[in-house]
Amino acid sequence: MDHTDFEIWLGKYGDAWEGRDATSGMELFTPDALYYWTPFEAPKRGRGGIHAAFHDANTGQKDIEFSSEILATIGNRGIARWWCSLVRLRDQRALKFDGIFQVDFTENGLCEEFREWWHSDEELDA
Repeated sequence: MDHTDFEIWLGKYGDAWEGRDATSGMELFTPDALYYWTPFEAPKRGRGGIHAAFHDANTGQKDIEFSSEILATIGNRGIARWWCSLVRLRDQRALKFDGIFQVDFTENGLCEEFREWWHSDEELDA
């Protein structure tokens, strides 16, 4: 995975999130991919699990703006910092997120293991 390919992949990931398009999002992953939403939860497994998680999260959001910056590409791994702002529908609260992605790819450019660590500004106001 080189810098350009990772940048393209991140763009597609961001487009899927902003467009609330769980189907496009899951197509970035292998059929048996593992997606670690946090280091403390069991991973989402396979495209079905990833699709369900994307769908459940995205249906509760609007006005999504995603951006990212590549920090490194090493072999089949890409590491990026990402930012997102959105409005949570259940309470109309505007939220900001800042995080890190670690993405491991297959030879054909699909993600086989995805890990993320993130914080939101929500706890600052609570």
